[in-house]
Amino acid sequence: MIASVRHTLRANGIRQNYIDAGDGAPVVLLHGFPETNFAWRHQIPVLGELYRIIAPDLRGYGETEKPATGYDKRTMAKDLAALLDALGITRIALVGHDRGARVATRFAKDFPERVDRLVVMDNVPTRIVARDLNAEIAKAYWFFLFHLIPDLPETLIAGREEQWLRWFFSDWAYDPSAISGAAFDTYVRAYRAPGAVRGAMADYRANAEDVAQDLVDADVKIACPTLALWGADFGAVGKMFDMPRVWAEMADDLRAVPIERCGHLPHEERPEAVNALLLEFLQGWQG
Repeated sequence: MIASVRHTLRANGIRQNYIDAGDGAPVVLLHGFPETNFAWRHQIPVLGELYRIIAPDLRGYGETEKPATGYDKRTMAKDLAALLDALGITRIALVGHDRGARVATRFAKDFPERVDRLVVMDNVPTRIVARDLNAEIAKAYWFFLFHLIPDLPETLIAGREEQWLRWFFSDWAYDPSAISGAAFDTYVRAYRAPGAVRGAMADYRANAEDVAQDLVDADVKIACPTLALWGADFGAVGKMFDMPRVWAEMADDLRAVPIERCGHLPHEERPEAVNALLLEFLQGWQG
């Protein structure tokens, strides 16, 4: 049994909470929305048999601090760099889902010497969503736009966190009941914490700054081997975008794999399939 230990330290000016489990070459897992590092509960025991797993709560999420500013992906990538510095880790294999994949992509571009290989899960880069936006995409990405409105989402969600989260987890999963019971309750508690909804909204409200950053180095490809995974049945990603083509814009050394009978949350919906793909991709990573 791999022991997962929660730690807290200050790095890049904020208090960061992270899980540290296993021994070996370091593998970092970055969660997405509407999750916390609890999202990786199916991966940590498996990957931790071979690797040292670091799974932080991103800025604004979970038990990590939720400051008023700093949600652009360059700053959030610096959060990770500072965390790794504090842990004495120089180079990693990096896995990111959804919002975490945006942070991971920016980290891979800003700190290429620190990333040996990259996994991005069910994510269309922010720059490409903005570039291709039309009425159909805007309808699917309504929450991108809703979350940009100052104050109103927090006001409407307060006291209704359970209903808000239930919509996302039911709509985004191939099996609407895939995340339920104690797992769902864990997320509800996390998003009822002071500042939690505001932190998630702040992540989205950095979209314009994220796009501006991404446009500057849009022609720079990710330097390391990259694995793109996505749920084949999620309407806003695999069914709406040509994902191999999308990620071919981002990385030359690319493997692109859809996961069948899966929505937006592959690591939670189809953990055995995801774990097998991750273990295969991580082979040879020795730190």
